[in-house]
Amino acid sequence: MTQYAAPRTRPASQRRPGSRDGSSWQVPTALVALTVFPLIAGSLRLLEIAGGPQVLPTNPRIDASPVPLILHVVAAAVYAVVGAFQFSARVRRTHRTWHRRVGRVLVGAGLVVAGSGLWMTLFYPGAPGGDLLWTARLVAGSAIAVSIVLGFTAIRRRNIAAHRAWMIRAYALAVAAGTQVFTQGIGEGLFGITELSTALSVSAGWVINAAIAEWAIRRPAARRARRARAAAAGT
Repeated sequence: MTQYAAPRTRPASQRRPGSRDGSSWQVPTALVALTVFPLIAGSLRLLEIAGGPQVLPTNPRIDASPVPLILHVVAAAVYAVVGAFQFSARVRRTHRTWHRRVGRVLVGAGLVVAGSGLWMTLFYPGAPGGDLLWTARLVAGSAIAVSIVLGFTAIRRRNIAAHRAWMIRAYALAVAAGTQVFTQGIGEGLFGITELSTALSVSAGWVINAAIAEWAIRRPAARRARRARAAAAGT
């Protein structure tokens, strides 16, 4: 009589990262948490535009032309919150249709974020930060738009690695407002509120997020290289 061994389960230490429900939600949860303060500030500004109480400092530029800001805040909320769950490995594996359909919506939302941000940079006069921050905003907004377009064209060619890389770059730059809450607060606390300190501290948020994005993009390749070296050493 043939004996059949029960299938062995892999130890927890050997399971693939992201395979457990808890770890699968860590990245989306952290990304949503990063955007909480900018989303609150944007919601308060929309409430003021709708005739609600004045909570934030008056901004004559927005009062004169509120539509670009409304588009920017609404699109950014969709892109930041819904987009965070595109980085869940479990969602991508088990809800592929949802991932694709929502991805198309997020492409549009991200382009609205970039386009409205560029419009406000070009046509809202007298924004703080001077020419340095004006240039940084143009670079960041353009980079978001270009990254989204390149990510979309990459997935149309079935180049998943390139799609992943460009979408990570676009998202990281788009949610930099959350990082800028900390960099601007620290920078202006240390160096005072000047055009230079504002420009450098705000720009630091984009630089930090861009650096983290590049690390996240290269991390799987580095992990595979370490495994290959370990396998070669064991043979």
